[in-house]
Order: sequence, then structure tokens, then C-alpha cells
Amino acid sequence: MSDLEREIVDCLNRFFKTHHIPGFAHRTRQQKSTNPCVDVLVDSPNPLYCLSLECKSIIDKKLYFSQHFHTGKDHVHPVDAISDFLDETGRTGYLAIEFRQGPVKAGEAFLIPWINVVGHFHSGTGITVEDARACIALTRSKEGYVLERL
Repeated sequence: MSDLEREIVDCLNRFFKTHHIPGFAHRTRQQKSTNPCVDVLVDSPNPLYCLSLECKSIIDKKLYFSQHFHTGKDHVHPVDAISDFLDETGRTGYLAIEFRQGPVKAGEAFLIPWINVVGHFHSGTGITVEDARACIALTRSKEGYVLERL
């Protein structure tokens, strides 16, 4: 599991605990022989918190769909596969993205609604750090990323 996936799971579980919301975030099982649909799932009795998150941590100022997402053996782009998964399960999707500034300087992290991701994908534009700043920002604390609202 990547560091960002672990941090997102911890961040979401802290959010639920702090706000007294029943819910639980967990990473999906990843195997080399299968292409997992998403990185993190969130389950809750409240349908607003039944979530699915794809996590990307990049050293770049822009996410490129051809560079940062990799098409599997089925030749279906991950954005399309995740969109199908969301439609089939009724979950709300987000892209958790961390724009790293290198090994020394802390990065910025955001949750981007999946509908925004699909819009950028179909328009052929990547997602810039400025685009991400218009979405849900995750702040840093000594415990890790903190989600104030969802």
C-alpha cells in the first residue's frame, strides 16, 4: 500500500471518529495479477459516506491522464473503469491527489469529486494544482492529513 493510501484511510477514519459519524475507510486488496478498481473504499450506514477513492501521489504540478493512469490488459482506461464501478455500486467517487514538492518540502493534498475528474478526462485536460485547490483541501497535522468537511 502506498503512503498516500495509508494516509487517506487514516484521515477518513479520524474524520468519522472526530465528527461522530458511523463509517469505516479501508484499502482494497491489491494483487499483482488483478487490476484493482479503486484504492480505498468507505462503508457507512449513511449513504452519503459510501465512498470510493482513487489515490495518486505525484511529483508534478499537473496530473496527466496518459501518464499517471495506466490502462490494463482489458484496454479500458481506469477513469472509465472506475466510473462504471461507481455507477454499479452507487458509491460517491473521489480522486485523492497529493502534489508532492520533493523529498524535503511537504506536499498539498486534495479530494476531487469524481465527476470533476471525468470532466477533465473527457475534455482532454489534465488536473492542475490550481484545479485541485478549488475542491476539498486536506490540511497537514502531526497525525497526518486532516479532513475538515466532506
